[in-house]
Amino acid sequence: MSNKLEGMNGIEKFRMQVEFAQLFNVDNRAAKGRLEESVNKYHPNRIDYRVVEIREQTSTAKTIRIASVTGSLPPFVPGQYINILLDINGVKTSRPYSISSPSTQTAYYEITVREKADGFVSHYLLNELRVGDFLSSTGPDGHFYHYRIYGNHLVFIAGGSGITPFMSMLQTYYEKHDTTKNIDLIYGCANKDDIIFESELRKLEKVYPNFRLHLVISDPDEGYDGLTGFITADIIRKSVGNVEGKAFFLCGPEAMYNFVTDELKEVGVKDLHVRREVQSAPSDPTKLIGWPQGVNKNSIFKVTINNEKVIEAKATEPLLNTLERCGITREAKCRSGECSLCRTKLTEGTVYHPSTVRLRKSDRQFGYIHPCVAYPVSDIKINI
Repeated sequence: MSNKLEGMNGIEKFRMQVEFAQLFNVDNRAAKGRLEESVNKYHPNRIDYRVVEIREQTSTAKTIRIASVTGSLPPFVPGQYINILLDINGVKTSRPYSISSPSTQTAYYEITVREKADGFVSHYLLNELRVGDFLSSTGPDGHFYHYRIYGNHLVFIAGGSGITPFMSMLQTYYEKHDTTKNIDLIYGCANKDDIIFESELRKLEKVYPNFRLHLVISDPDEGYDGLTGFITADIIRKSVGNVEGKAFFLCGPEAMYNFVTDELKEVGVKDLHVRREVQSAPSDPTKLIGWPQGVNKNSIFKVTINNEKVIEAKATEPLLNTLERCGITREAKCRSGECSLCRTKLTEGTVYHPSTVRLRKSDRQFGYIHPCVAYPVSDIKINI
């Protein structure tokens, strides 16, 4: 058995030892306890932190460093996120943020927050949070990371704060002295002042020979001589050359996804070779494909909960946000329709889900919605 255990990770070893003990009627309760302890260590339901540093990145973005109050933090794969749990003036809510620090150390995590118009949580984190304050989160999660099957010729396409998971990946590869990967980063921003991690990215480009940075400014100042406009097929060709055999990773706002997806098709990139970070709820769903006519930013609808409580909801606000503002808490992690934790039964009325939300076939069939990315477009009734 000892030979068979070689090359396995800790959890796999525990599992085999437990199964072996069961076969030979050995009391394995202690082993089971160690297995559960190991699983909880690497996949905790909740982590408590102290804020140890806050750094300004741009006039609208800051990086927040958080360290565990109980010891080391669980490992993560660069590209994953943590779901920050908050109580803001009595409103219990949460938001997922990609970890922007490298996975080569777990003394702390860093998240980078950018201001959003009317952003409830981003406003708090950027303006109210102080060094020494406490935060909590779920454990690292998400599937936006590099698998070996994608190969080693990688193209990262980021917009705005979508740079954060890529920053974690780039720092990790560099610190591990990974020379197997060839990486092009196409990073689109509105103007030069909006570039998050500019100094870090330029330094990485100088010291990491396998990395090339391509900044694209959509609204440049006079005299700017770099790439300008949007991330078009032409810019993609100029930046990465032949797309054959390359894996593409996208992370950014809704508008960028929709635009760049079409541009990638134009240069011959198959959808199979494109990885997308799961999108958070769009800030203005009225501009999306399929939004019903007659419903606008001022539309208000009634939401009846369990045939008892009635609240009012804005059509353009995710239903989960509305519920939280009214003191109704639903467990949630991704806030993008991916994890299904907030899954809720819709018994009457209609909600709008963006086309990018991948509802399960069974959810559609049996009337379940994901409130984190569902917008009421009529009076509705739900059971929670």
